[in-house]
Amino acid sequence: MTTEQQVASHYTHGSLQQAIFDALKAMGKDVNRLSASDLSAADEFHLGWLAATQALANDLGLARGLHVLDVGSGIGGPARFFAETHGCHVTGLDLTEEFVRVAAELTRRCGLSDLVSFKQGSALDLPFDAGTFDAATLIHVGMNIADKAMLFENVRRVLKPGALFGVYEVMRAGEGELPYPMPWAQTVETSFVEPPETYRRLLKGAGFELEREENRREFVLKLAGEMREKAAIHGAPPLSLHVLMGPAWRDRLANVMSTLERGTIAPVEMIARAV
Repeated sequence: MTTEQQVASHYTHGSLQQAIFDALKAMGKDVNRLSASDLSAADEFHLGWLAATQALANDLGLARGLHVLDVGSGIGGPARFFAETHGCHVTGLDLTEEFVRVAAELTRRCGLSDLVSFKQGSALDLPFDAGTFDAATLIHVGMNIADKAMLFENVRRVLKPGALFGVYEVMRAGEGELPYPMPWAQTVETSFVEPPETYRRLLKGAGFELEREENRREFVLKLAGEMREKAAIHGAPPLSLHVLMGPAWRDRLANVMSTLERGTIAPVEMIARAV
């Protein structure tokens, strides 16, 4: 089994769409008439969740009419947010066939299919013509990709000159082993966490100039604390990231948060311009 096949298998749920619909129904939602906000507790599969997506969109200056590529789009949360809030046309690409299928159906039920579409494919072989997109995003994807140089070269090829590339990734920030399972990998075999300097070097080599960099560790820890306090008072919601992560969600979440608290990893945002 190739690395990409292992990664796709890791994220495949098997009955994800039904699990999401069951949780929505338990919340009193009409699954045939959804809004992007109905799904945000489960479709923002990254540290910082919806707040991090909002910040990234603002830092990219997303606006109506721009065509945005979301590499590693998951079940479509950021793509739907970019479209609904900023009026962008968004193309999402993901390796996991089930994610692509569920993303398209959720988008249809949110009434956003005219602005958002999804394709199944590899970030190392983007199925788009050169100079297609006005902007691109990469949100918690590189941890599953060893060849980041090829990844960035692919993204640069499909971006127009001057376009912005928003990278928001879990990066290594300190010493220490990473415990597994993590949300992005069951074992070290498919986990490729690199420090910010590696991202800077490879982005430059692929034809990007770094314009902004921000470590969002404290931001995420603050949000996580607020979420724990809310859950202690009101209980855990039926729809959250545990639906995506499956039976091992407690271990996966505990491992990533403890490693974040120790400072071994950090979620880092980088904004780079195609030159």
